[in-house]
Amino acid sequence: MMDQDPLSQLRDIHLPEPGGFWPPAPGWWILLVLIVALLIVVALLIRGKRRKNRWLRIARREMNQLARHVSQEPQWFAQLNALLKQCARERYPGERPEAMSGSRWVDFLLQTSPDEQSVSRPIVEAMIRSSWRPEADADPEQALAFARTWLEGQKC
Repeated sequence: MMDQDPLSQLRDIHLPEPGGFWPPAPGWWILLVLIVALLIVVALLIRGKRRKNRWLRIARREMNQLARHVSQEPQWFAQLNALLKQCARERYPGERPEAMSGSRWVDFLLQTSPDEQSVSRPIVEAMIRSSWRPEADADPEQALAFARTWLEGQKC
């Protein structure tokens, strides 16, 4: 009768084998999908911002080229003025700044400038006048400084 004892047939407790590394649990798959989606969204946002500010990088390059060849010639001031108009057209397309001239163009530059307007007005007026007069009456360094300040204030 002893061999019929059910307790004698019991064995020691055996722990289950530890889980392997692969395949991961469903929660890890969900986390992986969320991280990949987040990376794609961030990459698209960065790409869009870079594309949106491409004109600014090109303008900085052209501004540096003008800075290397600073001149008192009206042609230099005309190039600087043309660069500012191109940038204004990219940044403010609805206001049609490329069609502005004279005091309207000066007012536009001052209104969109991050710098103090009353200090910059004589510099901007001299820069604009110097682009079409036979002899420039503006200081190219001051004009370049204003143009750089204006350009850096145009970031999107």
